[in-house]
Amino acid sequence: MYDMGTRRRALALADQGRSLNSVSKETGISRAAIRSWRIRVEPLDGNRSRPCPRCRATPEDPDEPAAYAYLLGLYLGDGCISPLRRGVYSLRIACADAWPGLIDACVEAVQLLRPDNRVCRVRSAGCQYVTGSSKHWPCLFPQHGPGKKHEREIALEPWQQRIVDAHPWEFVRGLIHSDGCRVTNWTTRLVAGKTKRYEYPRYFFTNRSADILRLFTGTLDAVGVEWKQPNSRNISVAKKASVALLDTHVGPKY
Repeated sequence: MYDMGTRRRALALADQGRSLNSVSKETGISRAAIRSWRIRVEPLDGNRSRPCPRCRATPEDPDEPAAYAYLLGLYLGDGCISPLRRGVYSLRIACADAWPGLIDACVEAVQLLRPDNRVCRVRSAGCQYVTGSSKHWPCLFPQHGPGKKHEREIALEPWQQRIVDAHPWEFVRGLIHSDGCRVTNWTTRLVAGKTKRYEYPRYFFTNRSADILRLFTGTLDAVGVEWKQPNSRNISVAKKASVALLDTHVGPKY
């Protein structure tokens, strides 16, 4: 547990325009922790009981909207909700072992949304499932339903869209962290009669659901990122300015 002074000093370094990697090396604090403090700097109160905001007489938005937007992206990409017992549900997000920082960020987001519920990491071949049990996951993720996501309609409720509109980059980051990647492509050009290899970065997002693809591209449009759809399952971002935007707000998985 880091005290508030440590948290604010780390954020101050990051606010100077430095990369999270350099701040992490200087302070010894993980990039996932620093990134989560940008969403919520105060430590969680383990003694606090937080009711479901959607189950109140007058439903409200989640208390941690940025964390919610990120977790929504993760859920739409690699998440599922399953019934357990007596009205309790399990949220499960699949995270590849190759990206430990992503796993930490997922755990932090789940804990922020339901701070009274324990978050577990369940190991499997090549990945970890970040899981949490609650009666209220279907309230928070009404896209839950029988069957695979790409075989049924996926649409955001007005209150979810309002959160995504307010925190579009968190939503995009969650989707890319789940079903996207940053790669280096290459091509060749003829320069002064000689063939030279030219490399350039590109982001991809892959999903079988046309609805989820539309949610992704609609949010990219809102933040000024140019994209192309080479086929029915893939979205590509290759324009230099758009890649730079994604590098600033999303970055490679880690």
